Amino acid sequence: MISIIVAYDKNLAIGKDNKLCWRQSEDLKRFKSLTTGKTVVMGRKTFESIGKPLPNRTNIVLTRQNIKIEGCKVVNSIDEILKIEEDVFIIGGGEIYKEFIKLASTLFVTEIDTEIEADTYFSKLSSDWNINYEEYRTKDEKNEYNYKFINYVR
Repeated sequence: MISIIVAYDKNLAIGKDNKLCWRQSEDLKRFKSLTTGKTVVMGRKTFESIGKPLPNRTNIVLTRQNIKIEGCKVVNSIDEILKIEEDVFIIGGGEIYKEFIKLASTLFVTEIDTEIEADTYFSKLSSDWNINYEEYRTKDEKNEYNYKFINYVR
């Protein structure tokens, strides 16, 4: 099963200059909880922004380049991802999300209640996605903005 995990603002903005635009503690905790022990797939630029393989996960970097990255499996095609038999989480960036949105069966979204300046956006969801979980949370000392956790299925 292919799942996408993403955080975006009211305008579907996900990042700027190859970085996230916020640090919401609860979003990071949710990300860790959902992806630990699983396979995560990211583009090369997302890997470079993280700087190292994510611990306790199988890290796969999807890139057109012929490179090796210590601690990661590097693949050059979506077909290689589709052959994986366990649950896979697509964790970014923008181009990788665009490629996998049509292949995913579940979306784990953190919707941040703000509008930020960005250069990378998530795709508008088609009508075949349905919400099966939604939880609103208010900002606090560790979370700068109000936010919602939303799970979609199709």
